[in-house]
Amino acid sequence: MSQSLPPALSVLPVLFEATYDGERHVGFGRPEDGTRQTLYRVADGQVAAAFISTDGSETALKAALTEGAETVTVTVGDPELRLLPPLLPTATGNALLSGFMGTHKKKWNGETAPEGGEFIPPKWFFKGFGDWVRLPGETLDVPATPVALIEEPEVTLVYVNDADGTPHYAGYTFGNDLCDIGLHRQDPGYNPYCKLCDTALTPWLFLGPPPRTVTGRVTIVRDGATAWEGSFDCGADALYYRVQDMAAHLFSFPAVRRPGQVNYVLLGADEASFHDGFRIADGDRIAIDVKSHGVAFENTVRYVSPAPLATPAATPAAVPTA
Repeated sequence: MSQSLPPALSVLPVLFEATYDGERHVGFGRPEDGTRQTLYRVADGQVAAAFISTDGSETALKAALTEGAETVTVTVGDPELRLLPPLLPTATGNALLSGFMGTHKKKWNGETAPEGGEFIPPKWFFKGFGDWVRLPGETLDVPATPVALIEEPEVTLVYVNDADGTPHYAGYTFGNDLCDIGLHRQDPGYNPYCKLCDTALTPWLFLGPPPRTVTGRVTIVRDGATAWEGSFDCGADALYYRVQDMAAHLFSFPAVRRPGQVNYVLLGADEASFHDGFRIADGDRIAIDVKSHGVAFENTVRYVSPAPLATPAATPAAVPTA
């Protein structure tokens, strides 16, 4: 469930949601497999609502979510314990996954966006609804004939909107925004197709502001052997754009401010295996180790053939009569 943490990381406040014995629960911290963990029974949307009604601190959240709650103690790794993406509502159409492109300094000659003046926002993309999110260990499905896939380890911000549609920042997690960069490079107009690949998010919601430094390593395994590996940096200090500017621009659009909506916002990825000439194949296992935060997760890529065509041919043209 979690790898051992260095002392400096063990103090980072984290919460997670999970289902156990058919009921939804919240837990605090990142327990290791085989240890015992106390979970607190919560209703659907209760954890998200706590971020609206409190200041979002660990102390306030624990008070709001644990007082009077039914508890259960489970062994981490129990197959009945199923982790959930952070704050994911049961009505998963009320959660959106989207993100920004071209945000890293590497793509801007190492520069940072100038202070003041007109804000020129980065390009934005939509990945899907909440139930499109995959968890660590689940397969990432892609179309059967991608041009060239790329893994993208990223910081993912999590927001929940209140009854008036005002977004409340909850915290951050990490994800792999797998996409078909080759298709995008054929024609940037194909980018919406490029993004129609599954994305993985870790279940841990880190409380506190977006991280300035996030570093780690990607390992791609093929047929049981390491086929490619490389490092990445996706913290705020590695970005050309300021996180608060990107978020403010995104939430200026009413479509992402619907009451009760949860938003997962990907902040952009470092250069990866594609830029090194590597090509991800069907069955490759992508392991991402976010060393700066003690989070490691992996997913296997699966090429999926299209279903039989369901759209009938157009009505034949009428035959002229004499």
